[in-house]
Amino acid sequence: MRTRVKICGLSRAEDAAVAIACGADALGLIFFPPSPRAVDLNQAASLAASVPALVDLVGVFVDPTEAEVAAVLDRVPLTLLQFHGDETREQCEAYGTPYIKAVRMRDEVQLETLGDQHPNARAFLLDTYHPKAVGGTGAAFDWTRARIELSAPVILAGGLEAQNVGEALTQSGAWAVDVSTGVESEPGRKCAVKMLEFCKAVRAWDTQGANPTVGGEA
Repeated sequence: MRTRVKICGLSRAEDAAVAIACGADALGLIFFPPSPRAVDLNQAASLAASVPALVDLVGVFVDPTEAEVAAVLDRVPLTLLQFHGDETREQCEAYGTPYIKAVRMRDEVQLETLGDQHPNARAFLLDTYHPKAVGGTGAAFDWTRARIELSAPVILAGGLEAQNVGEALTQSGAWAVDVSTGVESEPGRKCAVKMLEFCKAVRAWDTQGANPTVGGEA
């Protein structure tokens, strides 16, 4: 199985082009004004115009109004929505667009209930909990908590970088990984070298870490 890679918090078309060249399967655009990685509609539309077919464009929202999401969808050809707040099933499904439901991993989170709460989510993104930040913290959580059978695939986020993504995949068994801070030179500005190293580390795990007998004895 090949691990999917999402690079999130993009704000420049040139960074998106490098991410795609490095092998990213999905690009994340943040529509949450308090975030240092937030983009406005003009930025997002300009970046989206350069994204080729077969690369998902994901809009990230935190407890948005319907009008806010509708305004983005009117200008930006998103293929997926990602909801990072306390949105209900009805709120997530209101737009007729496939969605990812993000979960901040508080100690009391009961992952077993996610399928009932969001039966039509295309994936569940598990991210580090921080009391004052919604994603993009650069901090990790206990990756073994992500090793769970859910009704949709698990995307692992939080504190990932080239140096630890292999271990994160080993511990979590995640279907995909989401990186932002770990491939940045500054918030919203991605580093080409870090993006390439991250994607290479994921591919190396796919061929070696996920199959430890490859190249060695069984």
